[in-house]
Amino acid sequence: MKIAVVGGTGDFGLALAQRLVEAGEDVVIGSRDAERAAAKGAEVGARGAANDDAVRGVDLVVLAVKSDAALPTAKSLVEAIGDTPVLSVASELRFTKQGVLPGEDARSIAERTQELLRAPVVAGLHSLAAASLASGKADGDALVCGDDAGAKELALALAALVVTGRALDAGPLASARALEGMTAVIVNLNKRYRAHAGVQVTGLH
Repeated sequence: MKIAVVGGTGDFGLALAQRLVEAGEDVVIGSRDAERAAAKGAEVGARGAANDDAVRGVDLVVLAVKSDAALPTAKSLVEAIGDTPVLSVASELRFTKQGVLPGEDARSIAERTQELLRAPVVAGLHSLAAASLASGKADGDALVCGDDAGAKELALALAALVVTGRALDAGPLASARALEGMTAVIVNLNKRYRAHAGVQVTGLH
């Protein structure tokens, strides 16, 4: 599978790219700065390119930029992405004295991204931390949701490569609201217990 990781120079994107390269996938890291993308890509055995070039001719685009850049980045890449499926991994979080809270918008970043793109958008990997991926496959299961069966199949195949557990279909794209909100719960757990928590679903056969 040919995969573009937009935001691949960041901690999460780079760790994800490294795991995918190790799994034998053809990975290109995208960044606004082509030289930086090439340099970071070389660190993990991936190619690097400017975002517009990175997303062309691939099977799946992973939108791995920070949450505040997700929508502007998606909007800037509408034409370059075209009909290529997109996996949204960002979660909008609010950091308060009481703890980490989900974003105030009732819709998920993935749903808002879908409104911008012609391509089908799926959401997933929200329970995986960059620190966990940086040292190997992340412990636990990966949850993916979306409305397009083909796009979801690609995202599930990707997810299965980067976790020790299973890649699980968590339903329609609207479920991304819960998945993105779960990131806030996991961050709170990590802060409280000084750990890198993941998610494991039991009772499935």
